[in-house]
Amino acid sequence: MKKNIIITGASRGIGYEMTKQLLKEGHQVLAISRNISSLEKIEATNLHSLSCDIAQEHDMDKIQSFVADNWQQVNVIVHNAGRLINKPFKETTTADFLEVYKVNVFAVAEITRLLLPFLKNQSHVVTVSSMGGIQGSMKFPGLAAYSSSKGAVITLTELLAEEYKEQGIAFNALALGAVQTEMLAEAFPGFKAPITADEMGSYIADFALTGHKYYNGKVLQVSSSTP
Repeated sequence: MKKNIIITGASRGIGYEMTKQLLKEGHQVLAISRNISSLEKIEATNLHSLSCDIAQEHDMDKIQSFVADNWQQVNVIVHNAGRLINKPFKETTTADFLEVYKVNVFAVAEITRLLLPFLKNQSHVVTVSSMGGIQGSMKFPGLAAYSSSKGAVITLTELLAEEYKEQGIAFNALALGAVQTEMLAEAFPGFKAPITADEMGSYIADFALTGHKYYNGKVLQVSSSTP
């Protein structure tokens, strides 16, 4: 069955690769990013690209409006957009924390809340977290805002799964290890990750389509390395 799928952070990296795979499989994809120039180059009638800054609460209404006008139902949401700031904790300000949390936590909560009326039985909400958000995992200096936000969103996922289990909506989180993306290269110049964005995009695309049959309220650690 072809599904209606929403992906945030879809213009590059994992989100871009995931979008391409799901389009190839024939699903309807609403691809969200601040800059959609790369998405506009994809020739696919089942692609709907939406320029939206999810760090701005008022901008997220565009997503709800699109769904209400065009779909009426959402089968899958992949909260893939991420914001990473790498700096020593003593230099990390409240504004830095807010900048990261607005994208990594608040937007996940708000987009999910706005789309609740369109999520039905068997819908699947997947949040891309990080190994840095796993309690007891190896931590890295400079990532206080990022890793703590990824821990927060894991707990949010567990809570939503419990709150909406009677409606049959599944919520799961994937805690990724290092993946070779533009964001990783910007934060850690010269670091070579063992997994490509294409490989991880394929994995998450498959999980988004089928994971709700096997998991709910779970965080899966998707990493073959440290980080």
